[in-house]
Amino acid sequence: MTAKQDETAWPEPKATALLVLADGTVLEGFGLGAIGSAVGEVCFNTAMTGYQEVLTDPSYAGQIITFTFPHIGNVGANEEDIETVNTAATPGARGIVLRTNITNPSNYRATRHLDQWLKARGIVGLAGIDTRALVSLIRSKGMPNAVIAHAPDGTFDVDALKQEARAWPGLVGMDLVPMVTSGQRFTWDETPWEWGKGYSRQEAPEFHVVAIDYGVKRNILRLLAASRCKVTVVPATTSADDIIALKPDGVFLSNGPGDPAATGQYSVPVIRSLVDKGIPTFGICLGHQMLGIALGAKTIKMHQGHHGANHPVKDLTTGKVEITSMNHGFAVDRATLPVNVVETHVSLFDGSNCGIALKDKPVFSVQYHPEAAPGPRDSRYLFARFVELMKEHRRL
Repeated sequence: MTAKQDETAWPEPKATALLVLADGTVLEGFGLGAIGSAVGEVCFNTAMTGYQEVLTDPSYAGQIITFTFPHIGNVGANEEDIETVNTAATPGARGIVLRTNITNPSNYRATRHLDQWLKARGIVGLAGIDTRALVSLIRSKGMPNAVIAHAPDGTFDVDALKQEARAWPGLVGMDLVPMVTSGQRFTWDETPWEWGKGYSRQEAPEFHVVAIDYGVKRNILRLLAASRCKVTVVPATTSADDIIALKPDGVFLSNGPGDPAATGQYSVPVIRSLVDKGIPTFGICLGHQMLGIALGAKTIKMHQGHHGANHPVKDLTTGKVEITSMNHGFAVDRATLPVNVVETHVSLFDGSNCGIALKDKPVFSVQYHPEAAPGPRDSRYLFARFVELMKEHRRL
C-alpha cells in the first residue's frame, strides 16, 4: 500500500464543535458539554486549578473561556465548589474551550464527570484545538466576539454562525447584571469550608453588612460571615433609601459581569448616596469599577483583560506584593482619578489600577478577588480592613 493510499484509508475524524470568530476564522474541535451554540466574548484564563469555581463565577456571564492549562476536568465536579448564589440565573460562562479532552475524574470529592456537569448546566464546550495559538491571537488582537457550537453529527451552518458572531454587539455598553443578580433580599450566615468539617454557620455576628448583589460569589459572603458579619444580600436595583433603612454598619459592592458604565446608569447614583452618608463601603471587581465612576473617575475596556490566579499586585499602602485572582475586562482609568481619591493597588503586570480609597471617608475597593486563594491568603487582610473601618465608624 502506498503512502497516499494509506492516507485515504484513515480519514480525519469529523469535527463536532466549532469556535467561529467574528472575523470569519473557524476553529474545529470535538464537542463536549451541552449541545447547541452560544455567543460571547472569548477570553483566556491562566489558572491551573479551580475550573469549577471559574465556570460558576457570575462575572464570566457573556464570555467564552479558553483555559491555558491543558488538564481541565481531572478532578471532576461536585456540589460544593459552586460560586453562583442565584442558581436560577444564567450560570456564568457561556462556553469553554480546552486543549485536551476531559479525563475521568480522580478525586474523592468528585460526584460527577465534568462533561456531565457541563451538560446539566447548559455550558457548550469544545476540545482539541491549539489553545496556545488562540491565546496568542487574543494577546495580539484583543478578545474577539465568537460563537461556540456543538453538534454530535458534525453538521453546522457555518455562514449563519459567522453572521451571528459578527452581529453580536460585544460587552461594551452591555448591562449583564440583571442576568445574574438575586431576585429578592436574603440573609447569609455560611462560613468558609474547613478540612474535616465542611461549611459552618456564623452564630455571633458583631456587624451588619448589606451586600449589593451584582453577581456576588459565595466565598465572598462566607468570608464576610467569617469576619463576624451578619450579611443581608440585596438585588442590584435596590435603592439607597432601602439600603439605609436596613441600618448597616457597612455596605459591600460585589463583583459582576458586563460594562460598569452600563450597569452604573442605575447603580452609580445609589453608590454615590451611600458614600455621601459616610457608610463604610468595600467594593470588589465590578463594585470597584462602579465605585470609581461614582467618585468621578472613568472606566476603560481592556485589550485582553486579566483572567487567572497568578496576578501580582502591589499594595501601595504597605509596599507588599500579593498574588491575586482576577477576572475583569474593564478597568478604572487611573489617569481620571480625582484628587480626593488615592490609588492603593496596582498590577505588576501592566501597571493598571487595582485599588482605590477615599481620603476623607471610610471607602475603598480593589479590582481583584480577595476571597480567592492563589496566594493563598495574601489578600484576606482586606476583610479585616473593612471590619476596622466599621469599628471606627461606630465610635464616631
